[in-house]
Amino acid sequence: MQTLIFLLLTFLIVVFSILLYYKNKHSRVDKLNKGICPACGDKAKTFYDEKTKTTFKVEIITTRVLKNHGCSGVIDIEYSCKTCGLKEVYSQSSLSNCSM
Repeated sequence: MQTLIFLLLTFLIVVFSILLYYKNKHSRVDKLNKGICPACGDKAKTFYDEKTKTTFKVEIITTRVLKNHGCSGVIDIEYSCKTCGLKEVYSQSSLSNCSM
């Protein structure tokens, strides 16, 4: 009986650990898509020039498509931070429709 309870608790801990991992991963991707670095917390900077009445925005996060796997595949995107040098690669689903 003790073994069964131990195995059940171990199983629940493993399941919750996996869910926590995916939650952290998706929150990092959401921050990167919003332009916030998850490591250093730096955001995009905006400047306003009063002479020309123009607003300039300096992005901190740069994105680069590494691989595009076609219409029904995923897109591998590399995010890099200009401030701290963080580089991370994530796969995102392709939302474009390819009609032939």
